[in-house]
Amino acid sequence: MRGQGDEIKVIATNRKAQHNYEILETFEAGIVLTGTEIKSIRAGRVNIQDAYVWPEKGEMWLLNAHIAKFEGGGYANHDPTRPRKLLLHREEIDYLAGKARRKGLTIIPLKLYFSRNLVKVEIALARGLKKADKRALIARRDAEREMRRALKAWGL
Repeated sequence: MRGQGDEIKVIATNRKAQHNYEILETFEAGIVLTGTEIKSIRAGRVNIQDAYVWPEKGEMWLLNAHIAKFEGGGYANHDPTRPRKLLLHREEIDYLAGKARRKGLTIIPLKLYFSRNLVKVEIALARGLKKADKRALIARRDAEREMRRALKAWGL
């Protein structure tokens, strides 16, 4: 839970997630990073579009997230797409791993952000949308937009 004094600065968002998935539940997780990764994140050189979360041996791992190499890193630089451990409570890990295994759901990152100088990642339990579902969703959005326009034109 966040308090009132917590300032959140969003670093990266996964815009494709809303289009390709139906979001069922969201969770906040910490992430284990190296010093050069933090410096690249502060510079905004992050991409989580193709990233996903995978449970393995009782832990959650963020895979395929690209954090660019830090220019001044030298020999201590990190691998841009290395697996990164997520920090969650045991109950959350068990719950997410069980849902992902049994029901064929996917765990995806939605956004990466700073919360009180700590990097957090918002992850979601999601179900992939098929092409027909996407088309129906787009048609519904268009219809709602047209209704709003019509109501606005009538002064309602």
